[in-house]
Amino acid sequence: MINSDKIYAETPRLILRSWKPADLPLFAAINQDVRVMKYFPALLTCDETEAFFHRINDEFERKGWGLYAVELKDTGRFIGYVGLHEIGFDAYFTPGVEIGWRLAADFHNCGYATEAATEVLNMARSHAISRLYSFTAKINRPSERVMQKIGMTGVGEFDHPMLTDGSPLRRHVLYCMDL
Repeated sequence: MINSDKIYAETPRLILRSWKPADLPLFAAINQDVRVMKYFPALLTCDETEAFFHRINDEFERKGWGLYAVELKDTGRFIGYVGLHEIGFDAYFTPGVEIGWRLAADFHNCGYATEAATEVLNMARSHAISRLYSFTAKINRPSERVMQKIGMTGVGEFDHPMLTDGSPLRRHVLYCMDL
């Protein structure tokens, strides 16, 4: 069941909250924007976005944390997510929890991902999560820069097991932080 009115945290400019059904079409638009999905293997269909939306809510039900919906305080506009997620593949650093983000392209380079992720680090501590990972395609310098800005340490690279050998996105950078 979706708790569509829970605020988990606030920052100076943002609200990190539970997801609302009204977020779904906006989330679908984000996942179909080539600017946002530039470092992902493919755009997501509306059905794929809806399935992702349900997985996000299921994780909140199971864990009490997850990928928080992010809205602007001044307008109430949903702009994407920042939060925590169980890593869903096998690698030398799994099992584990990752911190990640995906914001609408019009809100890139505004410091929102860094602002929200900094607050999510505090939330992770309150959930007794002792170590967080973050990773992205090696060519995704903007996302890697957020990892650096929130104080994570680069610990290596790996080939993402869910991407094919020929994919330019396969090689990933890995960052870690002990909390």
